Amino acid sequence: MKLDLSIAVGDYDRVRPLVDGTVQIDGVKPIFMMLSPEEIFFRALRHADFDVCELSLSSFTLRTARGDNPYVGVPVFPSRAFRHTAIVVRTDRGIRGPADLKGRRIGTPEYQLTACVWARALLQDEFGVKPSDVIWVRGGMEQPGRVEKVDLDLPPDVRLEPAPPDCTLSSLLERGDIDGIVGPRLPACFGKPGAPVGWLFADPRGAAIDYFRRTGIFPIMHVLGVRRTLAEQHPWLPAALAKAFDRAKAVALDHLGDASAAKVMLPFLEEQLLAVRREMGEDFWPYGLEPNRKALETFLRHHHEQGLSARRVAVEELFHPGSVETFKV
Repeated sequence: MKLDLSIAVGDYDRVRPLVDGTVQIDGVKPIFMMLSPEEIFFRALRHADFDVCELSLSSFTLRTARGDNPYVGVPVFPSRAFRHTAIVVRTDRGIRGPADLKGRRIGTPEYQLTACVWARALLQDEFGVKPSDVIWVRGGMEQPGRVEKVDLDLPPDVRLEPAPPDCTLSSLLERGDIDGIVGPRLPACFGKPGAPVGWLFADPRGAAIDYFRRTGIFPIMHVLGVRRTLAEQHPWLPAALAKAFDRAKAVALDHLGDASAAKVMLPFLEEQLLAVRREMGEDFWPYGLEPNRKALETFLRHHHEQGLSARRVAVEELFHPGSVETFKV
C-alpha cells in the first residue's frame, strides 16, 4: 500500500510533472498543495503541518543548528535566485553603490529570510559592507505587523528595530522614511510613477553573471524537507523523493527547450535559454549535495557569522543520508 503524503510546494514548472502525474514518486500517493512560500514556511515551521514541503533554507538551517528541526532535508532546491535584484534603494539619496548603504536605514521583511542572508553575504564579501554597518528596520512589505517566524539572538552590534505597527516597508520607502529595502519581493512602490525608487545595481543581470563567473554560485533559496518521523519510519522515502523531483526537473527542462511551441509566455525564450546554458552549463539548476556544496557552505558560513545559527552547521547535517547517494548502472 502506498503512503498518503501531503506535499506543499510552490507552483513551479519543475514540480508540475509530479502534480499532474507525469512523474510518480515510488511508494507514495501524494496530496499536493500549491501554496505561496510565505504560507508554507509559516505553517511548516510553526506547526509542522505537512509531510513533505519546501522550506526556507535559512529557517531550516536555524532549526537544524538548534536541534529541534521537525524536518530532515532532501537535496532538492525548488527555488534559487541571484539576489542582486533584492536590494532596492531611494534614488534621490546619493546612493550610488553598495558602500553608500553604510549608516542607512534599510527595511527587511524578516531578518532571517534566505534572500536577505544572501544579500547581506553579497554586500559583505563583494563590497565590504557588514550587517552592522546598516540600521535594519523590520516590517511587512505590503501588510503591517509581520514578525520573524523563528526567534533570533543577533550579535550585539546588529541594529534591528521594528517598523511602526501601522506601516509597511513599501510605504516607508515611498515617503522616504527608510533609504532602501532588502527582500525577496519588489515593493509596490518600485516602478511607480514619480517614486524615486530603483535597484541598487543599475545592471543587476550583468552583476549576477559576473558574480557567477567568479564564484560559480547560483544562490539556493529553498530546500525540500520531509517530516523527520516519517523518514525514520520509512528510510526509503527521502531517496524516492530525490529521485522523483530530479526526474520532474528534467521533464520541465525538456518542455522549456521545446521551441516549436513555447510553454512560457516570454519572448526570446529560446535565445535566453541558450545564453543561460552558455554561461552556467547544461544543468544550470542542479540538485544533489556535491554540485551544490560550495553554495551551501558559503550560505552556512554567513548564516552563522550573521548570528542566525548558534553554531556553524555542516552541509551533511542538513540532509538525510539516503537522499545524497544514488545508484549507477
